[in-house]
Amino acid sequence: MSQYVLRRLLIAVPSLLGISLVLFIVLALAPGDPFSELATNPNVPPEVAAALRAKFGLDDPIHIRYLRWLAAMAQGDWGFSFVSRMDVDTLILQRLPATLYVIGSAQILALLIAIPVGVYAATRPYSIFDQIANTFAFIGFSLPTFFTGLLFILIFSVTLDWLPFVYSGDIKATGFRWLFEQIRQAIMPVMVLGLFQAASMTRFVRSAMLDVIRLDYVTTARAKGLGQAKVIVKHAMRNAMIPVVTLIALQMPAVFGGAIVTEQIFRIPGIGSLLISSILSNDTPVVMAVTFVFACLVVLFNLIADILYGWLDPRISFR
Repeated sequence: MSQYVLRRLLIAVPSLLGISLVLFIVLALAPGDPFSELATNPNVPPEVAAALRAKFGLDDPIHIRYLRWLAAMAQGDWGFSFVSRMDVDTLILQRLPATLYVIGSAQILALLIAIPVGVYAATRPYSIFDQIANTFAFIGFSLPTFFTGLLFILIFSVTLDWLPFVYSGDIKATGFRWLFEQIRQAIMPVMVLGLFQAASMTRFVRSAMLDVIRLDYVTTARAKGLGQAKVIVKHAMRNAMIPVVTLIALQMPAVFGGAIVTEQIFRIPGIGSLLISSILSNDTPVVMAVTFVFACLVVLFNLIADILYGWLDPRISFR
């Protein structure tokens, strides 16, 4: 098992290097300059701006800048934000907890909805429950997150005045009151992302379960006198979860993409809003670091999915 994980990590290294090279070249060739504000600022002398450009190597060839960035990243130096006037790693670490909190809660909500609804619908295909579940799944998957986000704000914030529509990163409270306000302000963004993911997962869980419950070993388990619940949970559902794990791992980029839109709608001070503001201000070091973090998370979740395969199906070998 440890050798398998080590081997996958070694495979991930050239993948991340290739991703970082493509990202760096695209950002280097993109229009805009992180020092454009200094160039148009009359309070900054031209010689000072030129000295800063030389210090950060912005006029060096692309391959020299990439190798310098790669060496700095290997040493834990993620660069310096020209807009925020602080280290990029410090800036990301300040924003990352809010994003992980919202995305993690949304994924848990999606799984809590999709797995029981999809399994129950598969055990009773074409029933009223199955048709209702499929209808809501199609509706939820068809509605984009920016539409449902604005709809939730209109209903729960403007009309009913139950929930705040602006996410606050600095709640002036302590103890239980602080925890209550944290949960209260996260309800809408978590619901928006969670319901969108649950819609697609429900259809996938139902389809995977329908394929499994028709197999011979499930019929044999029923013939031995096992109860319906034990047959479904112990024999059918475990194997049906293998393609679902694959779906979850492959959907992580889409989840982070949806989180970027959701963070903009609810003003969440997360890594997605940081990426948007950095793109608008041509803060290239931050954009490069955030997109590279997204790439690392995608590789990490795919590794977790591969490990879960062996736990779900012992026939899968880690050799």
